[in-house]
Amino acid sequence: MIERLIERGLFASRWLMAPFYIGLVGGLVILLIKFGQELLHFAEGVFSATESEVILGVLSLIDLSLTANLVLLVIFSGYENFVSRMDLHDQSERPEWMGKIDFSGLKLKLIASIVAISAIQLLKAFMDLDSATDRDLWWMAGIHVVFVGSGVFLALSDWLSDHAHLIEARIAALHGKGDKGEPTADAHAPDHGGKPR
Repeated sequence: MIERLIERGLFASRWLMAPFYIGLVGGLVILLIKFGQELLHFAEGVFSATESEVILGVLSLIDLSLTANLVLLVIFSGYENFVSRMDLHDQSERPEWMGKIDFSGLKLKLIASIVAISAIQLLKAFMDLDSATDRDLWWMAGIHVVFVGSGVFLALSDWLSDHAHLIEARIAALHGKGDKGEPTADAHAPDHGGKPR
């Protein structure tokens, strides 16, 4: 009885994560406000802006949209992986990737989004060399390389882990073992050397 109550309490504690995702929705609203502000500022000076300034303005908008995509990905995937599956009345509106991204896939998509955001920041710095020192550029390039290396390392470690599980499953299948490593019914059958008793 006590064990059952403890387990139910621990299982219900996953709902403590829900306010985190609601807070991230608030962050998404703030990003939307900032996006509108940047878009308005960009549209006001579009006729007097140079080509480089137009590219920098567009890159700023892309940067904000990628960050918003990252937040939305964390909200949807995190909620479905750690809290509860979203029961939507109209399943046609449900994005195809929802429910298919596990924690490993979420990590890879997060690092990929961070690498993309870092690349855009680096590109913006290269487009506006007058406002950045060589030291700043080297630091930004180094940080970007670290992000790229981290993404490659995470992808490689996940691939090695999946490959190891696949090899274990094949070995278990060859030795006639079930999913839990126990011999199957055929393995328990007595061996009569192929001769009837």
